[in-house]
Amino acid sequence: MFTNLNKTKEMIAEGKLLHIAADESLLSQLPKGNWIGGTTPYFISNEGGIKTKEKLFVTELDMASHHKFCVYDTENVENVPSDAFSNGLTFLLMPFSAEVTAEYCKKAPSMDDLLMHPAVGWITGFDLDAGGCAKVFDGSTGTSYADKAVALHIELPEGKLASIGIVNIFDEDNSNDIIEFPKDDLVIEKCRINGKDTLFSSYIMENGIDTKLPLQANCNGSLLNISIKEITHDGTVCLFAPVFADEKYRFAKAVPNYADAFGKKLAAQDNITPVFSCNCILNYLYGELEGKSTPPYEGPVTFGEIAYQLLNQTLVYAGVL
Repeated sequence: MFTNLNKTKEMIAEGKLLHIAADESLLSQLPKGNWIGGTTPYFISNEGGIKTKEKLFVTELDMASHHKFCVYDTENVENVPSDAFSNGLTFLLMPFSAEVTAEYCKKAPSMDDLLMHPAVGWITGFDLDAGGCAKVFDGSTGTSYADKAVALHIELPEGKLASIGIVNIFDEDNSNDIIEFPKDDLVIEKCRINGKDTLFSSYIMENGIDTKLPLQANCNGSLLNISIKEITHDGTVCLFAPVFADEKYRFAKAVPNYADAFGKKLAAQDNITPVFSCNCILNYLYGELEGKSTPPYEGPVTFGEIAYQLLNQTLVYAGVL
């Protein structure tokens, strides 16, 4: 539900269990209650994509039979799956560029029973034009964090099951060069191309690579997108998610028309009634979603998506069957 501050306060006062996405200026005005929240001024509503600091996107989680709130840092973030209910769904929010986010990205594929405990969520962000600091909120205590993650673990009633879905328009291209990085990082200078050291920005520019295309790594059979945020004036390459020194990457296969490819991918999704969804800021920008709706998917526009593990340039949704 795309709503205003007063209505959101009323829902909190009524004791409803909520996930809330909004600009920090609004989240900081909310009272304590049964909610978690993350910062973003970008949304997909039923009236289309919009950038606003005047409204909040509120999702009521009335399917929960029990719930608990948890806060995570780099020391305990691997406990996300073990803290989940045996039959439940976890909503996980992490700030962009925080160490805990990179740590989760690195550890998630090897976490015990990760795939047995459905987790969905997003990387919180800020206004790309104005800059800022991404934050998450634990509404149960009224505390915000720029360096920690928050999770709302819910238990589902007997006979109900959670499902997680991913919409990704990109395919791997095994003919592209193999790219390796010397360290785990979000800001890249050097890399190795087919074993040869070079500057990453030089490789991109000299080969005319479209930076709308993500890097991809094949992790345990799953393709993970790593998106380029920008190439700075000094030649460093800033990413929306970290790359890791022990992985091999390639740029994804070219997409002739981004907006058209994204639209066709959404049109192929049938009979889905999500209880939550989020969409990447790059899909919003490159897919030209301002003013366009993507039914039945509504929710925050993010700096990264979580479907068990951290993703980029995807739409992620959760359903309860």
